Amino acid sequence: MLELRNVSKDFKDFKLRNISLDVERGEYFVILGPTGAGKTLLLELIAGFHIPDEGKILIDGADATKLPPERRNIGFVYQDYALFPHLSVEENVKFGLRLKNLPKSEIEARVKELMELFGISHLAKRRPRTLSGGEQQKVALARALAVRPRILLLDEPLSALDVPTQNALRVELKRLHGRFGTTTLHVTHDRAEALTLADRIAVMMRGSISQIGKPHEVFRKPTNEEVAAFVGVENVLSGRIIGSGGGVARIDVGSFELLAVTPVKSGKVSVFIRPEDIVLSTAPPTPKSSARNCITSRIVSVTDLGALRRVELDCGLIALVTEQAAEELGLRAEKEVFATFKATAVHVLPKL
Repeated sequence: MLELRNVSKDFKDFKLRNISLDVERGEYFVILGPTGAGKTLLLELIAGFHIPDEGKILIDGADATKLPPERRNIGFVYQDYALFPHLSVEENVKFGLRLKNLPKSEIEARVKELMELFGISHLAKRRPRTLSGGEQQKVALARALAVRPRILLLDEPLSALDVPTQNALRVELKRLHGRFGTTTLHVTHDRAEALTLADRIAVMMRGSISQIGKPHEVFRKPTNEEVAAFVGVENVLSGRIIGSGGGVARIDVGSFELLAVTPVKSGKVSVFIRPEDIVLSTAPPTPKSSARNCITSRIVSVTDLGALRRVELDCGLIALVTEQAAEELGLRAEKEVFATFKATAVHVLPKL
């Protein structure tokens, strides 16, 4: 549906470099990256607000690189919603349809359907300034979908909302995508958003794409330490393989040794372990446990994260445990614990 081929653009103080990606028809594709990575600029290139210095943008197989925005049939929702303040909710939703000179009956029917679908019919005569953030976002989405775009671009659509509203609208976006099947590009810095919504994720750093894959690939098998840190892999260790056989490597990471399922057989490596994959206990695991790694350690600190506790260990590992588990185990600084994790939970990359 959408293809970017080595797209570059110099914005004087920032540059997008050699962006290549394919977005399939009907896919919900998330571009995940920190503030300042160039995510919004990339959406604006796709929308036609800027022309690339190099590379091509293809939509439905046709070259759209220099096509003006109005001929691309793309819907765009900015994080500040960009609603017209002088128009009512209903008039905002109608706006794009009127520009298309559609019959009045078709406009009325389409607007009625969308407003009912988004649950904003009762707001029809209100002005945007009288609406909550969540209500404004629904109006902006309804307006974008009203013209039945080939591609929907969402620029940090939930970032300005409070957490309960964010959670509700994530569910809403998932439901709407299932209903309309619109090819969607959604940019965000929020990991939970990406995990909840994405069919695939592209991680963007400093104007270039660092990794593309399914959510579990990106979050569990990052391609480098920078991506690992951004997607929440807090345990990034340097080590050396000291033995290998049967697809399992023994790795010395300095303060302890561990086993990892990996095709890498020798040399210096980077080791990645997600903190939620580490299980803490006050007794060693039973022989029947499938976890092949067990590290005896002492707790350095326990940090309250609400429903979770972040536990730092003196062996250099960090674990995430539930509030209930932390209380049941009596986790506190200086307490001795056993940190266990599976060999399959360890991601290994050779050091270049």
